[in-house]
Amino acid sequence: MADAQAGDEVVRFTSDLIRIDTTNRGGGDCRERPAAEYAAALLAEAGIEPTLLERTPGRTNVVARVEGADPSADALLLHGHLDVVPAEAADWSVHPFSGEVRDGVVWGRGAVDMKNMDAMILAVLRAWAREGVRPRRDLVIAFTADEEASAEDGSGFLADRHPHLFDGCTEAVGESGGFSFHDGAGREIYPIAAGERGTGWLKLTARGRAGHGSKVNRENAVTRLAAAVARIGEHVWPPRLTPTVAAALTELAALYGVDADLDDVDALLGKLGPAAALVEATVRNSANPTMLDAGYKVNVIPGEAAAFVDGRYLVGAEDEFCATLDELTGPDVDWEFHHREVALQAPVDAPLYARMRAAVEEFAPEGHVVPYCMSGGTDAKQFSRLGITGYGFAPLKLPEGLDYQALFHGVDERVPVEALHFGVRVLDRFLRTA
Repeated sequence: MADAQAGDEVVRFTSDLIRIDTTNRGGGDCRERPAAEYAAALLAEAGIEPTLLERTPGRTNVVARVEGADPSADALLLHGHLDVVPAEAADWSVHPFSGEVRDGVVWGRGAVDMKNMDAMILAVLRAWAREGVRPRRDLVIAFTADEEASAEDGSGFLADRHPHLFDGCTEAVGESGGFSFHDGAGREIYPIAAGERGTGWLKLTARGRAGHGSKVNRENAVTRLAAAVARIGEHVWPPRLTPTVAAALTELAALYGVDADLDDVDALLGKLGPAAALVEATVRNSANPTMLDAGYKVNVIPGEAAAFVDGRYLVGAEDEFCATLDELTGPDVDWEFHHREVALQAPVDAPLYARMRAAVEEFAPEGHVVPYCMSGGTDAKQFSRLGITGYGFAPLKLPEGLDYQALFHGVDERVPVEALHFGVRVLDRFLRTA
């Protein structure tokens, strides 16, 4: 079991990483190198040789391999990203890059997404070095750049240009799973991610006839775009259950003692109370308009208008997604993928999933572990190009009332010290058996 020093280090490493501002504003505006050098130095101190790799100067990734005791066993990839989304300091109770530890809580951007998990990985590996622990199988450690944008400088670059570093890896563990969810009725649920919806960020373009704003114009590009955006925003997508989501609904229904009627998903969700939030975003495709770009003067009708849509689709439902967008945009609006990534699912009857479940249950015997599908995406998408099956498992035991999912990309992102200590113990237990 991880020692007391690992508990101290995970807090310090989380705080230190938060203080290294790795804000990713998109379009290449980020510099992860200081955080990568920090992580690499901690690995080196533990006798683990890190490799630093860049596609673009300053956009640094760290990869290392810990040799396992069984050379015939498949390797396991353990990955976490170093970049974070922007934060406006004026909106926060504590400066988002202070890494302040106050009243038993570590504050700052990246506290849950996902410098906490980076710190857990480092703390566990360093504890193993002190104890002389050797994993059963090879562990490949990857701290990546650019996850919060396109991943072109991060996991995409590593998968495309340095696949040999991941030789033997068949499974991976990354972010967003193994955290405690309180349902308000005394139950503590621990979802483990075994799937992700696909990413379909879209650009819509409407073209029309430019003209004076005072004249009648039946070919107004803004009007055409607005109509398409409204249709997309109001569309109700039909339920489409993947095996992972079906398993989640079945286990939650059993936990709540209700009939798992998968033919009437919306009715079933209504019987699950607050726990429905774990699955309701992943029972169907979605498309949310997010950005508009049209015109340059109030009295000029532009000849072109554009919009951006955040689309997500389930495994096996991408063709339906595209066909539906064709219908919703209509003949006067074109659409294209601005960014596109695959949907994923992983088996919930696999030995690795069972070991994650067992690790949580050892330290939270009162908890209920269930599978779930992430509504968004992670670096697991890029690593899947190498034939690696990805899970989400960054364990945290959180107090009731702290909304973990709202903290992702939210104001006052923070993580309790005790949650980090729990995470180190669970991750240590899991990796010893993985």
